[in-house]
Amino acid sequence: MFENRSSRYTGGQELAFAALRIFFGVIWVINTVLEANKVYVDHFLGSIVARVKGQPYLVQTVLHEVIHIVTMLGPRHVAIGTVVLDGLLAASLLTGFALRPMARLGIIYSLFLWATVGGLGGPYTPGATDPGTAIVYALVFFAVLSVPSERRLALGPESEPAVNTGRIEAVRILFGLLWAFDAFWKWQPGFFEHSLTYMQQSEVGQPAWIVTYIGLVISAIHLTGPLTFGIFAAAIETILAISLLLKRWQQWFLPIGFLYSFGVWTTAEGWGGPYHFGSTGNRGDMLGTANIYMVVYLYLMVAYLFERRLHKRMQ
Repeated sequence: MFENRSSRYTGGQELAFAALRIFFGVIWVINTVLEANKVYVDHFLGSIVARVKGQPYLVQTVLHEVIHIVTMLGPRHVAIGTVVLDGLLAASLLTGFALRPMARLGIIYSLFLWATVGGLGGPYTPGATDPGTAIVYALVFFAVLSVPSERRLALGPESEPAVNTGRIEAVRILFGLLWAFDAFWKWQPGFFEHSLTYMQQSEVGQPAWIVTYIGLVISAIHLTGPLTFGIFAAAIETILAISLLLKRWQQWFLPIGFLYSFGVWTTAEGWGGPYHFGSTGNRGDMLGTANIYMVVYLYLMVAYLFERRLHKRMQ
């Protein structure tokens, strides 16, 4: 009886993580489709050059070297190469084929984008707080690696748990550090002074219903006061960071963090829009950043839920 329950427990967690992996794969499919267009390929080098301005000297130096290498290899060839790589990553996530080596490649690829084209998430102008999208993509790929391969799971419930506890804990801590970094910038005067800027900018080029929705949120913030809103955002992000780093109050702040990320995505990021050719989610230009935060929260919530159920069973 206990073995049957353990098998159902492992199988349920495996299915939940598989669903999250496929969902992440759908995001990569969208990235790939958006990149596989002439506008993106033709402006590939120009998009990198545009990132140089305003970056710290070290980042500018790295970007100039990247531009030199891309020029030597041929911008069109490199652009097509990124499309092919994204397609392979998407296929692996959707099918589970060669998942572990491809997930490792996804980590390296995402961190490379973050450190070069993403400019380490900068430049950090007054009011800006985003550490970059590509680094969060890397974190999701790491979460994918926290789930054992299907071959090992097939050996039975006692062969290996449905999640690598050490790796999922590392995801939680790294995610907490990202939130702490974001919260630090939220407490700067520049954010309080420009707390509504991103929402107002996100209305540009959007469909009417998104403009109306964001406008209602902006009106509500005006009622409470932009400063009050800024302090609230800084405080909630600080609490989210503390909860993740200390592994406390997770039953409350994992879902709250998910909902908060959804709120950021639908307002300051305008549901990831406007959607036009030449944009790509690889660097946060298309689907936004906070939706990837939501994926990380889903991984942590699934891990927490099954860990709590297993703990109750063993009592």
